[in-house]
Amino acid sequence: MPLSNAISLIKLLFVKDKELYVFIHRITGYYPRDIKLYELAMIHRSKPLKMPDGHWANNERLEFLGDAVLDTVVAEFLYTAYPNKHEGFLTSTRAKIVQRESLNRIGNTLHLDRHVHALTHSSSHNSYICGNALEALVGAVYLDQGYKRCRKFIINRLVKKHFNLHDLVKTEQNFKSRLIEWTQKYRVTIEFELVDSYTDSNKNPVFRTAVILGGIYASDADGYSKKESHQAASKKALDRLKHDQQFCEQVLATAASE
Repeated sequence: MPLSNAISLIKLLFVKDKELYVFIHRITGYYPRDIKLYELAMIHRSKPLKMPDGHWANNERLEFLGDAVLDTVVAEFLYTAYPNKHEGFLTSTRAKIVQRESLNRIGNTLHLDRHVHALTHSSSHNSYICGNALEALVGAVYLDQGYKRCRKFIINRLVKKHFNLHDLVKTEQNFKSRLIEWTQKYRVTIEFELVDSYTDSNKNPVFRTAVILGGIYASDADGYSKKESHQAASKKALDRLKHDQQFCEQVLATAASE
């Protein structure tokens, strides 16, 4: 047994939260060096932890760091994996991997909800507790193990294990980017307007966004985040442009002249 693993197993005897210690090793492949980082990664803002110095802390700072590391690692991975693809493809594919819905799905698959301390139920549509915790976990791995090991964890245990890259690159899900590219191609103005916000029966905030093309109303849609509503409204607008010839011609008629 490697000396580092032997030391880690000895540490396990003195760790208070042995279950979390073993859990982190199972999903990352590494024994925690500083278990407190991982404990903090599991503290949702709805139930902050009081630190020894008296201030209250949660996983938002680690989430911020993990988000940045994820973006960098996934961007580098795709850049190397697809040497002949253009920037738009790389950006779109990265967005599919690091989007909140994808991370939340992986977090649930990893059962992060069993270790997250939160007052909000993980089933709440807008909470994305597991996705946020996964980003915080990435931040913790980065600080605890360094960039090289964190990169290996992201690529081998998150990206390759939870995404079928062949299917992923064939499926275009970033409807907002597609719509913006269409408007740029035909020199049509585009606006995303927040037209309403309310709470559903479970008191989750809901946002309604309208898409305006060339000053003409195109569509609107609801979402449990502004980003989600933008995507849903963009999908509707693209569908309308494709199937409603009269509407498409009206929008194209507003195109700016060169």
